[in-house]
Amino acid sequence: MSKSTAERAAGSSEPRARIRGGGTESEGVAPARRRGRGAVSNASGRFETLARVDADDDWGALESLEAFETQVQAERPRRILTRNDSPDISFDVSINPYRGCEHGCVYCFARPTHAYMGLSPGLDFESRLFVKEGAAALLKRELSAPGYQPKTIAIGTNTDPYQPIEKTHRVMRSILEVLAQADHPVAIVTKSTLVARDIDILAPMAARGLAKVALSVTTLDPKIARAMEPRAPTPERRLETIERLAEAGVPVGVMVAPVVPGVTDHEMERILTRAHARGARSAGYIMLRLPLETRDLFAEWLVEHFPGKARRALSLVRDTREGRLYDATFGKRMTGSGPYAWMIARRFEIACQKIGFPKTRRKLRADLFVPPEGGGRQLSLF
Repeated sequence: MSKSTAERAAGSSEPRARIRGGGTESEGVAPARRRGRGAVSNASGRFETLARVDADDDWGALESLEAFETQVQAERPRRILTRNDSPDISFDVSINPYRGCEHGCVYCFARPTHAYMGLSPGLDFESRLFVKEGAAALLKRELSAPGYQPKTIAIGTNTDPYQPIEKTHRVMRSILEVLAQADHPVAIVTKSTLVARDIDILAPMAARGLAKVALSVTTLDPKIARAMEPRAPTPERRLETIERLAEAGVPVGVMVAPVVPGVTDHEMERILTRAHARGARSAGYIMLRLPLETRDLFAEWLVEHFPGKARRALSLVRDTREGRLYDATFGKRMTGSGPYAWMIARRFEIACQKIGFPKTRRKLRADLFVPPEGGGRQLSLF
């Protein structure tokens, strides 16, 4: 049985990443076809009975393949609110306006979800996107349901609600309009400067204690960011967005997420310092998570972009996951465990204390909620 890319990258000096397919190994997708993308390969999803492999037939077949262009498909879900009971996250209800994410962050833990659509968690995840049409109408209906109890809705917990296609589809803005009408609390996490477009909605909500935003900053190095998060705004522009939100009165924080061992971990204090100077007043971090296919995708990326760091980086990841590349145990999956993870946590705590970030998180109000009109609920006769 052939070893995975991650196993080889951590245990050998093989210079080029390879992917598994149909029991054999083949090169990743040609650089010209994936220009501007994060993943190196596009291996079939884990539920597929057949594996797709790009193979040279000596007739120029590979050269004739087109580049990966963004394709958007409509999805019509029955519900828009997603509920969870995970004990190690701070929200019970979330919304994901899109499936897949054009930002192309190679480390994204949501990549494996594309396998449920019969697509690859690799390049398909960042080029074959799904927009949830009718999200605002669905949200109105669910908020108007008898017995609905308002809790802060988290948006941006899976894929970015302000990814590039939001400019034209405006699903996120339509969702915010419904939440504003209902005086419903919302917490947003994004990498995108596009969130500033909606300050006209977010600022009045924030004034009533109903909204807060966090910008995710993985690195301050624009070259690393370009390779790791190819279609996300530059780190400097994200810091500028933090400042714009803060000036508008929107409570804004920074997420050092993910902390990438051996690649970006040394930047934590600088990120926190720069974000605080721009107006961030809350902070958090998440250790790199590599579930399922993300493991090999990230290893391939390391071997291509940081061949000299690949072995050490994956070794440090294992140090945070009890010898594995991922541990999904509640209470450990976000922060990891072991000496290295402990050190990262202590650095974060000390930096936050020195810089002046508060220890407690801002709580949003839920007592102002009024079910939105036109949500399909039964009206009173009198």
